[in-house]
Amino acid sequence: MRPNETRINDGIRAQEVRVISEDGEQLGVMPPHQAIRIAEERGLDLVEVAGNAQPPVCRIMDYGKYKFMEAKREHAARAKQKNIVVKEVKFRPKTDDHDFDFKVKHILRFLEEEDKVKVVVMFRGREVVHRDIGYRIIEEVIQRVGDKAIVEKGAGIDGRDMHAILAPKIIEVPKAPKKPKPAKAETPATEAPIQ
Repeated sequence: MRPNETRINDGIRAQEVRVISEDGEQLGVMPPHQAIRIAEERGLDLVEVAGNAQPPVCRIMDYGKYKFMEAKREHAARAKQKNIVVKEVKFRPKTDDHDFDFKVKHILRFLEEEDKVKVVVMFRGREVVHRDIGYRIIEEVIQRVGDKAIVEKGAGIDGRDMHAILAPKIIEVPKAPKKPKPAKAETPATEAPIQ
């Protein structure tokens, strides 16, 4: 049996177990074979829920339904997760103005999609001695996307490249206060005309 696998019925090896009924009622401490018999009489399974406790805690339940609900919960948790993707945009010290604008537009689009962006300035050959150009490029990018991004990691040298990491700004939309419902005006009962 694998360590993260749930023990059920005959897979429970403890001498004694604390048993909880399907309603949450404590049935007490008893040998597993006796607890299994009680579970079988009710048409259910004995499932170990806390194996590290002394004695281990077991619950009488429908194991198939339990596994189904666990899988459903895990699936819902995975659906809510957002995978953070880091997109990389590369510049060179001699990047033309038009190319620079084009790459900044890409960075803005990535930030709107809530992805992180790694801005890289690549140096070739002797360009590496002009690191000040790389710092200026990264500062210009940060200045242009400043309203959409926060600087997670400032400009730094890694080998022959200089890079910075930008993360999208989380803009929280304030919830509008609930408007009180107008009170219903009582309509006066119409009186029949006197004849």
